Amino acid sequence: QVHVVESGGGLVHTGGSLTLSCGLSESVHKIDLIRWFRRVRGRQRELVAGIGADGTHNYADSVKGRFTASRDNAENTAYLRMHNLKPEDTGRYDCNVVYSDAAGYTYDTLAEGQQVTVSS
Repeated sequence: QVHVVESGGGLVHTGGSLTLSCGLSESVHKIDLIRWFRRVRGRQRELVAGIGADGTHNYADSVKGRFTASRDNAENTAYLRMHNLKPEDTGRYDCNVVYSDAAGYTYDTLAEGQQVTVSS
């Protein structure tokens, strides 16, 4: 069964950088969308960044200019490079992958993500 594979996260000081990666455990026909959501206890889950099959991006206003999403289609993997991190970026980053098979069926998978902690 196809599942999400993630890596990255960790603890950094304010102003530091981290990179999250997100992909699938095996090749699929097409990855339509990869998104990262941030969870913080006591707050609603927030969409942080996403990248579509055609490379289009969207970002939360709070991370624009600091976070960059990219894709490596050959490896079915996307990356979220986070720079100039702030304490308010702290949270668990869940990765969501929407993909389709050759028959045209679409699958929406979500994995519990990587903890990112930014100390002040």
